[in-house]
Amino acid sequence: MKFSHDEDDEIMAEINMTPLIDVMLVLLIIFMVSSSVSLSSGLDIDLPKVGTKSGGKPDAAVIISLTADNKILVGGVQFNLESLKEGIKEALKKEGTTLVILEGDKSSRLGNAVDVIDLARAAGATSFAIAADEK
Repeated sequence: MKFSHDEDDEIMAEINMTPLIDVMLVLLIIFMVSSSVSLSSGLDIDLPKVGTKSGGKPDAAVIISLTADNKILVGGVQFNLESLKEGIKEALKKEGTTLVILEGDKSSRLGNAVDVIDLARAAGATSFAIAADEK
């Protein structure tokens, strides 16, 4: 055993990179998984069922939701009909797209959907899609 301190002993001042790389890879995986589901609105909406499936998933879109109690949400933020046009315009500008995806509960009114599509068109949307679940 050695109890004395020699001047030849050097202090080890290295950073172990292995734990840092492990943490970064875990964060990368979490980011990749969470970004793949970022297009859904996260609201509890009972979408209508369809028998056929459309191809492709859009990169950027503004999701407008119609709830069962006839509330209108743009990207999860509630709007009334008077302020809806401005809300859609801001969301389209923020996303940098002209695509609007309309998701509505089966029990929501068709009249609301028509009003929302009309306001979205006036706000600058040129492409529309309707969200549905597969049977």
